[in-house]
Amino acid sequence: MPLLIVILGICLLLFLILVVKFNSFLSFVIVSLAVALAEGMPLDKAVISIENGIGNTMGFLVLILGFGAMLGKLVSESGAAQKITSRLVQAFGLKHIQLALMLTGFIVGVSLFYDVGFFIMIPLVFTVAASTGLPLLYVGLPMLAALSVTHGYLPPHPAPTAITAMFNADMGKTLVYGIIVAIPAIVISGPVLSKVLSKIEAKPLQEFINQKGLTNEEMPGFWVSFFSALFPVILITISTIAGFMLTEDNEVRKVLGYIGNPVIAMLLSVLFAIYTLGLARGRKITDIMSSLSHSVISITMIMLLIAGAGALKQVLVDGGVSKYIGELLSQSTLSPLFLGWLIATILRFCVGSATVAGITTAGIILPLVSGGAVKPELMVLAIGSGSLMLGHVNDGGFWLFKEYFNLSIKDTLKTWTVMETSIGITGLIGVMVLSLFV
Repeated sequence: MPLLIVILGICLLLFLILVVKFNSFLSFVIVSLAVALAEGMPLDKAVISIENGIGNTMGFLVLILGFGAMLGKLVSESGAAQKITSRLVQAFGLKHIQLALMLTGFIVGVSLFYDVGFFIMIPLVFTVAASTGLPLLYVGLPMLAALSVTHGYLPPHPAPTAITAMFNADMGKTLVYGIIVAIPAIVISGPVLSKVLSKIEAKPLQEFINQKGLTNEEMPGFWVSFFSALFPVILITISTIAGFMLTEDNEVRKVLGYIGNPVIAMLLSVLFAIYTLGLARGRKITDIMSSLSHSVISITMIMLLIAGAGALKQVLVDGGVSKYIGELLSQSTLSPLFLGWLIATILRFCVGSATVAGITTAGIILPLVSGGAVKPELMVLAIGSGSLMLGHVNDGGFWLFKEYFNLSIKDTLKTWTVMETSIGITGLIGVMVLSLFV
């Protein structure tokens, strides 16, 4: 019966989002109430459970997502992302153009949300393809693969950050393990796959080719741009390495541990970028603060969506359904990592949103992680890989790619969907291999 309640609840969620076209946050709250009542919880207890789920999920995430949006806005508006891109393309040359765009996509993708990174990078991809005569997909897929992988695998992106918090996983280890798994996933799903898919003809819409960018004088320097965009990753990574190499009572490790705390690292990064990409460039503090305010407004719906998923997770836990499913899954001979990946894959295919698929899966699989059946950092990555699988017509990224590359739906399925599926499969393989060593 508990398993049937979850299945019916997820079906109701899909029906409300896909068929009725309800707002995702409203859908999550309605389904959370329905599942709670079906579990036998009194209405007042159901409301308290939903409130606790939203509060527990967002208490940590509000800071991370807010600071992440602010940093992304500074990197975008200042021209830092454009500077990083142009310098890497210039340094690597035509022969290694894919590697340049892949690295740029990774660097930009770490600090920017997927959609923002896409809009920043796509004019450059079109310009590079037009000026070199190379097939558009050959140039574009490595960059898109890198953006997608960072979105699905790495904090401070919404789903990986939320799942890391749910599982009480170590943020630094998740980031380091994520980068290790991300490298082969990007290479295989970007440069390698593009050699096959580049035969499909893509023609960018003309209005997207000649978009005006900032001049070289208007952009910050390369190293300022590089360190400003990657400052949170640098701080968290240094802290994690110190945790491996230094003893617990070492004072340096303690200080680096404080600095590498995700909230502190993001705060320091925003303050650093306010100076390097704002004040040092002659911008007024009032202008910078106005931009930061707008950046947070733009992610409000993402926060509510995550909050709704957190509410459903808490209802599953408080009602005992999550424990029941965990005990049921624990009797399975399948790897817990594979189960997490599989559930996320199914939800991704049905819902479309990688964020929804990832966080909903985390709520279902939570008992296995809490019971110590698997390392939480690896489960974050397994679920992240599954949440990128099989992106199709209910995925916003699918339509962005289709329209900007001027492809038919059939050709978009052959390219975007295949690329996303490749990322999901190679990610799972990478996690399984990594699990043998950590």
